[in-house]
Amino acid sequence: MRPAHLCLAVLVAALWGVNFTVIEIGLEHFPPLLFSALRFLVAAVPAVFLVGRPKVAWKWIVGVGLALGVAKFGLLFIGMDEGMPAGLSSLVLQIQAVFTALIAFVVLGERPTRLRALGMAVALGGVALAAVDEGTAGPLGAFALVIAAAVCWGVSNVLTRRAAPPDSLNFMVWVSTVPVLPLLGLSLLREGPSRDLDALRALDWQGAGVILYVAWITTVFGFGAWGWLLRRHPASTVAPFSLLVPVFGMSAAALFLHESVTPLRWGAAALLVGGVALTSLAPARARRVDPSRTPEAVAH
Repeated sequence: MRPAHLCLAVLVAALWGVNFTVIEIGLEHFPPLLFSALRFLVAAVPAVFLVGRPKVAWKWIVGVGLALGVAKFGLLFIGMDEGMPAGLSSLVLQIQAVFTALIAFVVLGERPTRLRALGMAVALGGVALAAVDEGTAGPLGAFALVIAAAVCWGVSNVLTRRAAPPDSLNFMVWVSTVPVLPLLGLSLLREGPSRDLDALRALDWQGAGVILYVAWITTVFGFGAWGWLLRRHPASTVAPFSLLVPVFGMSAAALFLHESVTPLRWGAAALLVGGVALTSLAPARARRVDPSRTPEAVAH
């Protein structure tokens, strides 16, 4: 990988890590579901008029939009709003690699190797340790919501793999159009029209800046740059840089939000990152499957 490409990979990981601190700040301005809806609205418009027509079938765009945009980010934002720390959220969310591997085994028939299975066990041990640490300091319900968000992220990863979009920026922009209305509807039901209107009336420069960051910097630029790197380098070369996300996430939360990082949390980070590294980088072992259990059959 060229030095410029390496720097770009580190930059994207840093932007994604800092994003959790930005989300924490944004939740002081907006209810979580409204905040998530605004994030995707600004990511989609005006970009959707500039990237051209979708390059994959609409079923994949809608599926990923619901799993990633509505379920994953909705649960993540609610979990953080209910007390899950930004730094810990950036760490625990990486368990999505384990759920991705498990779902890929069930749906795509990708049988994990022993090394990948070991990585899953180590990562789950890290999550258990993080849960023990969080249980002494914050609400476990919020912790569970972030775990559920990681499961939904795993679902969206498998759907994206099946979609195999040739242009990740085009795909992400069109995916961003899907969650807007469902999230707005859920916000009206859960958070109420008056709370949403109050948040919009009180919009200031900081609130606008937060929305622009999570929409344009982490979504449009971040996913676009990541896809650009994946088109030029093997996934096994690019993927390890995502392990830097919780490093930047926990560091930014400690620096800007003054979140403490306990020795137990550092231990959880070591186990989780190490386990995710094994899970992500170990090759999957394909297996023969019954025709009735092929991805096409399961999808229908």
